Amino acid sequence: MKLREFFGKRTGEASDIKQLEIYTGMRVVVETLDGHLIFIASLQDLQRNSAELYQYSEAEIFQDVDEKPVEMAESTHVKIRGYNDWERKAVFMEGVITPKEKHVWQVDELTVIRIENERSFTRLNMDVDAVIEDSREDGSEGEECKLLNISIGGASIGSKKRYHKGDKFLLKAKLLEGRPSSVVYCEVLRVVERGVDKYEYGCRFLELAEASQEQMAQEIAMISAKQQAK
Repeated sequence: MKLREFFGKRTGEASDIKQLEIYTGMRVVVETLDGHLIFIASLQDLQRNSAELYQYSEAEIFQDVDEKPVEMAESTHVKIRGYNDWERKAVFMEGVITPKEKHVWQVDELTVIRIENERSFTRLNMDVDAVIEDSREDGSEGEECKLLNISIGGASIGSKKRYHKGDKFLLKAKLLEGRPSSVVYCEVLRVVERGVDKYEYGCRFLELAEASQEQMAQEIAMISAKQQAK
């Protein structure tokens, strides 16, 4: 019996089971109720129905997009989307945030609305040149590929080279101009043949360092804001 099932039977509340899917350190995207990005943060000091949100960066998240920062009241009801690294699930929450100190927000009435599998997390359609490098071969020039879509937990890529489920490699791509390339360790989960010497791979990210998580979360949010502004 899983730990969450044990607690669920003791409390008799389904919401308690849902709450066990969130944890201190979870990275989250905070949005208005109508879906406009506010900021990206790390969930900290998690209590039963409250927590603190630490904004990932002092850099203005909208500095490269044609959209103004969201103006908020002292206390604002928001949507919070998190990603459970351990179980690879998208966690959808709501709460009321209040500024506490610079780049720190108090969130109260924190409630998990629903939990869905990884593919339910926001995936952004892309068409970006990328490179697959064999992590076992030093100095490998790599294979050219296309980054087709991306989420915080994984990506879909197109390639002429044949890989198999379970294969692992490094994926290198520049998501935004003027920013360093992202390099992530990937594992192939799905293989789809699209024709002769044409394959599409669904991959998940492995061993993503906190700094890389922060960079990727910021860039995905900025790309999402750009796409919404069009």
